[in-house]
Amino acid sequence: MGYTKSQSPIPFEPKWIENVHLNLTNIEYIAADLSSSQGKVSGWNEVQWALTALRLTDLTTLAGDDSTSNVERLCLQAAYPFSSKVMRYFEEESSKKVHTAAVCVYPSRVKDAHEKLRRLNKLDQINIAAVATGFPSGQYPLETRLAEISMAIEFGATEIDVVLNRHLVLLSQWEQLYDELVQMRKVCGETVHLKTILAIGECGSMENVYKASMVAMMAGSDFIKTSTGKETINATLPVGLVMIWAIQDFKRHTGRLIGLKPAGGVRSVTDAVAWLSLIKNTLGDEWITPELFRFGASGLVDNIEKHVDGRFCKTLE
Repeated sequence: MGYTKSQSPIPFEPKWIENVHLNLTNIEYIAADLSSSQGKVSGWNEVQWALTALRLTDLTTLAGDDSTSNVERLCLQAAYPFSSKVMRYFEEESSKKVHTAAVCVYPSRVKDAHEKLRRLNKLDQINIAAVATGFPSGQYPLETRLAEISMAIEFGATEIDVVLNRHLVLLSQWEQLYDELVQMRKVCGETVHLKTILAIGECGSMENVYKASMVAMMAGSDFIKTSTGKETINATLPVGLVMIWAIQDFKRHTGRLIGLKPAGGVRSVTDAVAWLSLIKNTLGDEWITPELFRFGASGLVDNIEKHVDGRFCKTLE
């Protein structure tokens, strides 16, 4: 899938992360209110929400026993998520493409994903995202983390999901964090998109989530991502709201539009609807596109398939 030119770093601006004070109770209340969907989500309305979520999903496998065969199955599901009868309907009746935005795998499995998507003739439609930089801990020397990015790109990755160094976040070493991420941005070049994972469950506070978001965007991230999916706390709506506020503030400072990717814990259409409602009520419909919003998920597509296949199979009988 082709992209326009990726973001470039801007100079580090410490004033943007000074005097940040956030009230958790207020954040939770506001997030709950903004994520409430407008009207009842059921029937065909629910199918439309499900299809929207599908097109915004990075279908993911990040298991210790990942192999060529299960990555190939992942790619097949990403390209053809529904039964053959339903897929034929979409091919004949729908102008919108029905597939996930990307598949997300370890760097060592990128070649497998690239080859399978090539055989399916889907390389120009489905991105290959690779987690990198010592995922999920980030506790590796910078030199090896940068080399991992290079390897994933050489193997065919079109997006890199890096995990930032939480040690630097917890010590408030923001400029050093910025410098590391700038080097990662440089390795990605102008065409490979950089998604920076905050690992919000290990950032220590909502203030740190905001500051880490802002630093990641200054360093040239195209997306900020909530979690690796391996932490105790992953994607939550209150954390998402704090990251949205950072995205809004960064847009006011620079005019740039930065993407958001919740990952970990988004398992159902109901979960997806809550997140999409939050986005619509804050960033607006402009963000409901694969270029600016993604779900990182493994089980979400299974739940979407159940809703869509169930509804369409009855109709097409």
